Amino acid sequence: MNSYKNPLEERYSSEEMLFNFSHNNKFQNWRKLWIALAEIEKDLGLEITDEQIAELKANAENIDYDKAAEYEKKFRHDVMAHVHTYGDVAPSAKGIIHLGATSAFVGDNTDLIQIRDGLLILKKKLVNVIKNLADFAIQYKDLPTLGFTHFQPAQLTTVGKRATLWLQSLVLDIEELDFFLETLRFRGVKGTTGTAASFLELFNGDYSKVKHLDKELSKRFGFEKVFGVSGQTYDRKIDAKVVALLGNIAQSAHKFTNDLRLLQNLKEIEEPFEKNQIGSSAMAYKRNPMRSERIGALAKYVMSLTTSSAMVASTQWFERTLDDSANKRLTIPQAFLAVDAILLIWNNIMNGIVVYPNRINKHIMEELPFMATEYIIMEEVKAGGDRQEIHEVIRVHSMEASKQVKVEGKENDLIERILNDHSLKLDKSKLKEVLDPKNFIGFAPIQTEEFIANEVQPIIDANKDLIGLEADLKV
Repeated sequence: MNSYKNPLEERYSSEEMLFNFSHNNKFQNWRKLWIALAEIEKDLGLEITDEQIAELKANAENIDYDKAAEYEKKFRHDVMAHVHTYGDVAPSAKGIIHLGATSAFVGDNTDLIQIRDGLLILKKKLVNVIKNLADFAIQYKDLPTLGFTHFQPAQLTTVGKRATLWLQSLVLDIEELDFFLETLRFRGVKGTTGTAASFLELFNGDYSKVKHLDKELSKRFGFEKVFGVSGQTYDRKIDAKVVALLGNIAQSAHKFTNDLRLLQNLKEIEEPFEKNQIGSSAMAYKRNPMRSERIGALAKYVMSLTTSSAMVASTQWFERTLDDSANKRLTIPQAFLAVDAILLIWNNIMNGIVVYPNRINKHIMEELPFMATEYIIMEEVKAGGDRQEIHEVIRVHSMEASKQVKVEGKENDLIERILNDHSLKLDKSKLKEVLDPKNFIGFAPIQTEEFIANEVQPIIDANKDLIGLEADLKV
């Protein structure tokens, strides 16, 4: 308890994402890369024996981290520390480990594997948020609610239609995620400055063997695409792009939680509140939106990291500098861990979200009389009235009703005032019929249905094997 612990590990992120960026996963991938390199080099005619490869495979998971730390302290080089650590347990193969490769061979290729696998972990959680929101939108597509512009009451929408706005952002996010995965390239085997000069002598100048090595190794690790050119490292734009993608997901999540926190203040919609949950240490009655606030806190952190990765990508020198390394170790894993936590919490919210229709209707009826004034003016004109005179009558009644609400704290009595005004000629019984909130929601229900059917359901159908997720919180 005397050293710092990362909250992303202790409190928020899933075990699968923590493993993805763990030492075991990282360094076992290094060894898998060395094994694959040796196997393909042997197939291409280099003097590497089956026994050497067998010894490498037998010790792929036999990693002595204490010894690696000793070597790194001695060499000040993490890759060479692990080359020697691996060679100690596979002595017959010591001379062919890392043959022809540079540090970025294991470092960069492993980073790309972790980025790809991390996005696949996130995609499952993202698809489930989309599915949960789509179900919510359809369930409440017909339930009228006040719309807000500038957080001021505006024309009505529906609870389900509002949910499609949250979904629209996620549709853009998953499209971007899928495109990133589709176009993601492996670094492959490129040499110290990207010229593959180290393999010139190994393969007696046969460039076709270098190309085969590059492509075959990439395929073995699940990458159909490989960088055609590179310096020593893959283009650091990849890091900037993936952190920007994670930042976009964070933006979508933050927007949702901003809306939910405001709605919870209005007591219209609430995030889950467990039986024994405490909202405040002092105020026993409070039901704080702690899940939404946690998403907001993590989302701000992720968005802040986008600048860091962009600066790294823009300040690399020529074929390679090392001022990216420490930054990458911090930024990329933590951005993934934080978005992983965000999506877990979001799914948890959607699994227990609560809607209060009566409260929503109460707020509608406080504002609906004002929204009906345009209809009243039109009906009066149809009955032969003067538009400007009628507008003035309605304006005066509206001001008085507003005073009732704001100054005296009473109910909105605008409709009663209009019904009792004998100078107005409109059909009073028809006015009462019109004041059904569903007459003021426009095409919201059908827009919701069409959006889900045309844009969201295809995403769900294409990823149906990902549906289903445990979304319990650590704390």
